[in-house]
Amino acid sequence: MSFVTVENLQKRYGDTAVFSDIAFSIAKGEFITLLGPSGCGKSTLLRCIAGLTGVSAGRILLDGQDLVPLAPQKRDIGMVFQSYALFPNMTVEQNVAFGLRMQKVATGPARERVAEVLQLVELDTFAQRYPHQLSGGQCQRVALARSLVTRPRLLLLDEPLSALDARIRKHLREQIRQIQQELGLTTLFVTHDQEEALTMSDRIFLMNKGQIVQSGDAQALYTAPVNAFAAGFIGNYNLLGSEDASRLLGRAVPRSLAIRPEAIGLLADPGGDGEITGHSLLGNVIRYRVRAQGVSLVVDVLNRSAADLYPNGQRVRLAIEPGELREVA
Repeated sequence: MSFVTVENLQKRYGDTAVFSDIAFSIAKGEFITLLGPSGCGKSTLLRCIAGLTGVSAGRILLDGQDLVPLAPQKRDIGMVFQSYALFPNMTVEQNVAFGLRMQKVATGPARERVAEVLQLVELDTFAQRYPHQLSGGQCQRVALARSLVTRPRLLLLDEPLSALDARIRKHLREQIRQIQQELGLTTLFVTHDQEEALTMSDRIFLMNKGQIVQSGDAQALYTAPVNAFAAGFIGNYNLLGSEDASRLLGRAVPRSLAIRPEAIGLLADPGGDGEITGHSLLGNVIRYRVRAQGVSLVVDVLNRSAADLYPNGQRVRLAIEPGELREVA
């Protein structure tokens, strides 16, 4: 059963449509990611759900209640932004307790709830510190705790990890997902980072130019993109026009094709029709640039040992399983 339902939502600024006829539903306890490039409308959509931006038309239902007529503070929604927006003159404990003060929660229960949520985000020993005494990751966890302490029906996260370094970002996304699952909290997360979307989400809504172009779980979006945009945004697909695809495969191909870089096999062969033109080391993966039949490809191979590295100029034979070829519009 749907817990959140968005019906024919529209947002316009004059004659410019940010998005139109957006419709989707979210089950209670689901973690949904809005994924897409900058300017696609995902953050505006989140702000419309929060009530921070007005809608031009449509309905937003939360557990059957239409939120559109309600002020932001009446929607029972928690929101975490990219910027922490902490009060610099307040301690961690005071920052987290702020929402409870606005709700006029009694002092005793408020202290208990603050202590509980600070322990949940692993900041209980930092309660008396000020924001300037914390790292970026710790500040973001304070912002998360501040949203969780009011026990919202829906949690909205607007690119909360994008300002953090890679190591902290990875740890915090795992922590957010763990907390979300532990609390069974319905969550809508906005990011332009495909890795975050693929690793954190129950389902992903891929947006482009104000539309949801594809939705599904990580496996569906990664292995079965519906069009060239989806193939280009999720993973590192090789996108080939019909002419290049026909030349590479040695047969007529009427439509464009997408091929995942890890779905192409490479075998050293002096008589092969492919040539290594470059490579990049991506940790456990070597990403080769290969030219075959006048077509440039990217091929990902597991990095097993330095002895297996193909040098530039190495002739190779390519192996592509027919089932790995995806037709895209």
